[in-house]
Amino acid sequence: MSIKDIIKSSVYDSFGAGVNLRFSSICLILCMACLIGAYIYFVYKNFSKAAFYSRDLNITLVGMTVTVAAILIAMQANLLVSLGMVGALSIVRFRTAVKNPLDLLYLFWAISEGIICGVGLYALGVLLCIIMTIALWVFGSIPNSRAPSVLIVTTDPELSTTAIDGLIRRNSRHTKQTSVTVKNGRREIIYLISTTKHRQLVDRISQIDGVISVNYLEHDGEMRG
Repeated sequence: MSIKDIIKSSVYDSFGAGVNLRFSSICLILCMACLIGAYIYFVYKNFSKAAFYSRDLNITLVGMTVTVAAILIAMQANLLVSLGMVGALSIVRFRTAVKNPLDLLYLFWAISEGIICGVGLYALGVLLCIIMTIALWVFGSIPNSRAPSVLIVTTDPELSTTAIDGLIRRNSRHTKQTSVTVKNGRREIIYLISTTKHRQLVDRISQIDGVISVNYLEHDGEMRG
């Protein structure tokens, strides 16, 4: 056997033989990944907004944590398998749209926990859970700046808007008329207002002669600056 054959054999053996994990170690890694995934499940369920909560995504977080940990186990056991997995995962495309950008944080958190558990760094995984929970609670508790609400007033075209404008100015901290539309014998006026007395304001405007309808729309989504 030549030196060239010896080198080829040693290189093949080094790639084919990775870290030999015992069955108990594998079970411990998967159990820790499952526990941390369950913790992420409850954090996402309690901290996510009701309008954006997705039960399917929440279950996916648990499965993703365990699956990534299993992939790391296989990659440590055999380096040839690890190269094959890298090639296989590089051609996979996920086309599911993520509606809430915060969901990306939870997905990346689950993947990171799977990697951390897969290499046996359980203390780091628990520490990351604590830090992420505190960060989500602190920054989620910061109140958002209140966006202006929309007030739509439908009146007769001949009605003067002086009384309506006066009521809005007296009961609002900020007011701005954005558009006026006249169609089919009706005039529709749209205001942007900031007020905490919207019920009283709607009642007073609706009592004015010539006012057909009053609609108040409050902004409850994310405010973009």
